[in-house]
Amino acid sequence: MGKKIIIDPVTRVEGHGKVTVLLDDNHRVEDAFFHIVEFRGFERFVQGRPYWEAPVLVQRLCGICPVSHHLAAAKAIDQIAGLDPDDLSPTATKLRRLLHFGQVLQSHALHFFYLASPDLLFGLDAEAAKRNVVEVAIANKDLARKGIQIRQFGQEIIKALAGKRIHGIMAVPGGVHKTFTRQERDAFLNGEGVPSIDNIIDWMVGVLDFMKKYHETNAPWLDYFATYPSGHLGMVTQDGALELYDGPLRAIDAQGNQTLLAPATDYVDHFAELVKPWSYLKFPYLKELGEEKGWNRVGPLARINVSTYISTPLAEAERKIFRDYTGGKTNNMTMHTHWARLIEMLHCAEAIRDLLNDEAILGDDLRREGIQRSQGIGVIEAPRGTLIHHYEIDDKGMITRCNLIVSTTHNNEPMNRAVKWVAQNVLDNRFEVTEQMLNQVEIAIRAYDPCLSCATHALGKMPLYVEVQDRRGNIIQTATRS
Repeated sequence: MGKKIIIDPVTRVEGHGKVTVLLDDNHRVEDAFFHIVEFRGFERFVQGRPYWEAPVLVQRLCGICPVSHHLAAAKAIDQIAGLDPDDLSPTATKLRRLLHFGQVLQSHALHFFYLASPDLLFGLDAEAAKRNVVEVAIANKDLARKGIQIRQFGQEIIKALAGKRIHGIMAVPGGVHKTFTRQERDAFLNGEGVPSIDNIIDWMVGVLDFMKKYHETNAPWLDYFATYPSGHLGMVTQDGALELYDGPLRAIDAQGNQTLLAPATDYVDHFAELVKPWSYLKFPYLKELGEEKGWNRVGPLARINVSTYISTPLAEAERKIFRDYTGGKTNNMTMHTHWARLIEMLHCAEAIRDLLNDEAILGDDLRREGIQRSQGIGVIEAPRGTLIHHYEIDDKGMITRCNLIVSTTHNNEPMNRAVKWVAQNVLDNRFEVTEQMLNQVEIAIRAYDPCLSCATHALGKMPLYVEVQDRRGNIIQTATRS
């Protein structure tokens, strides 16, 4: 009789998920699945609401990603209000970018320093009690302190612009509702209440030096673990630079061949979404390639793979080192996502400094108006990857349809591939499965920094499965409703 291994819940990720590994009678892996087991249904929640409420409502998807949803929705609502990205004022655009860079910086800091660092510092076989941020602080106090302060800096940027660190409001149809005061701006430049932006940049350079040395020492497992060929998707500028706020979408295959270059607002022409019965998470793919070959990774690793350069000098220097590691070829090594994430943090810090020194962020031209349209599509690069918001309205301005394709949704197939890799390479043909082995499944998932709450959406009807057990755990009744 075969065996089923269940990891429930997957730890040190946002939201609730589980992993199922199926073994045959000889303890060989038959299959493995990453399940998203919660459902929130925000696409339906916003139906019937005025379109201008969307940027506020969708923030409640998550307490980690609210700024990302706020801005993606705002870009979509701008279009409904009759405005394309270039129609907004320079002040509004730069303030939104500043908010976005603060969000990416703090979110990446949260993941790397709080959630992923135990995996890196203590290794694959560390005891469960040691894999946490408290132990990281004990083992490397300086790294932990800098991580906390870098995240704090990003959160204070968000608070200054949106009113509070979580679920604040800055963007409105056609722009923003407030600007930076000179005093607020100077506090971040000079380090009043928070480290200065120059300190943040210096710290990020140091953390990257730490990561490069770590890779030199640990290359055998970092280059091998959960490595598999995949497509990569991300936003770029018109000339191919890394872009996080606005630009066309570019995709490449595992060999670096371009498979997509199109305006982000044309996503519906290029992407389809597949639903499978064992998850509340959709499976997006490129129509041109089909569901077997059209799936893509998104996020830091993908963005560096699809971009030809980074516009800020220190991050660009680090990108070149990163690319040289693979001889300029596409990097399909899952664990290198952490390295790529740090490069993006350095880029965000440099971009924040540039914007803080730009007098335009102190301007008062905050909002523009246009002629109402029937739909709007907003796309940004959230910390975890490409985020799409699509809204349609009726003649009264009420939302009639909403579709959200979040970063973790794009990464659904990649995460399942990573889980299968670990199952086949670590659990296969093992008659004794240890906690450390199971932790490796989680390590593969955590590399993607999934936000499961954001990703819990479904098309059509999803099956309901109910299992009744007695107090000894014996199943006495099951029922299924589809």
